[in-house]
Amino acid sequence: MKLFGPLYERAMRWAAHPRAVSLLAGLSFVEAIIFPVMPEVMLAPMTLARPKHWFRYATISLIGSLTGAVVGYALGHFAFAALQPVIQWLGWGPAIDAHVAHLREVVAQSPWQAFWLLVLAGFTPIPLKIFTWAAGIVGVPIVPFLASMLVGRGKRVYLLCGLIRLGGKRAEQALHRWIEVIGWGVIGLIVLLVIYFKFWH
Repeated sequence: MKLFGPLYERAMRWAAHPRAVSLLAGLSFVEAIIFPVMPEVMLAPMTLARPKHWFRYATISLIGSLTGAVVGYALGHFAFAALQPVIQWLGWGPAIDAHVAHLREVVAQSPWQAFWLLVLAGFTPIPLKIFTWAAGIVGVPIVPFLASMLVGRGKRVYLLCGLIRLGGKRAEQALHRWIEVIGWGVIGLIVLLVIYFKFWH
């Protein structure tokens, strides 16, 4: 079943929209809270079309992601119980529970250990919303949380835009070709993490 391909195509159409910059900021924002498509699918064609603007596009995406991360954190911290039915319906419950359990252990040792864990999370293909909600539920201190989002997501978007700037159309074509594999691979990775934390951690 093709799920991520159609979403990718929609994001590609957004990239050609006259208000693509605003749509990029919006996609980056909602991806950190609920949306399943990474903003990179807009960043790539936008950077390819206007390579001299790569730094600007990466910065806009980062600001959108940081703002969305704060909202996701707040929802996890203040509204997790009330939103449980929605979370379970979306299928996020097991993944969030697993990350919450792990984060609680890490934060109990040191809040700045949580910083490094979240930095790594921001650079992986695991959806950012899983970590923003989990961090809010656990109550990771806000300064380490924001710093981790800035570093983790920042190096990811700047690296991608820089590579597209250097690699040109071949880099974007590779992303298009492998988007379905990447999307389902992320889901598989989440399932494996849930199983690991539930049964062996």
